[in-house]
Amino acid sequence: MGSGVAGAIKRKGGQTIENEAISKGPIPVGEAVATTAGNLRCKKVIHAAAMGQDLITDEGKIRAATRNALLRAEELGLESIDFPALGTGVGGFPVEKAAAVMTDEAMKFLAKSISIRVVGFVLFDNTSYDYFRRELGAEIVKIPEQ
Repeated sequence: MGSGVAGAIKRKGGQTIENEAISKGPIPVGEAVATTAGNLRCKKVIHAAAMGQDLITDEGKIRAATRNALLRAEELGLESIDFPALGTGVGGFPVEKAAAVMTDEAMKFLAKSISIRVVGFVLFDNTSYDYFRRELGAEIVKIPEQ
């Protein structure tokens, strides 16, 4: 959890999150595990492995990681989950393709979910926002930067 979104989670949430994640790993690429949230203002952190040690990802890995993160949230009885654009930072996967894959998995999951009512995407630039917005249409809400 040194860089990107994982690094930001560790910096804000504390070392406890990484320690717990390490104790639950390693996990196969495409899988996901949940940990406590440390100092963060959420109940859990779900760690989705969208790429392996080689730092390479693809559509199948991102699709599986999204689906398995949703499954972990459902197993925990969570009502909402927020995702970054998996694999698009260090993994170099195109944001427009990640938007299509992740929103497709989220919509399929929401159609049969028992507890999850909201799937959010936390995006860090307008280009990423535009790709996800295009995939979701009117379903998206933009929260201004703080």
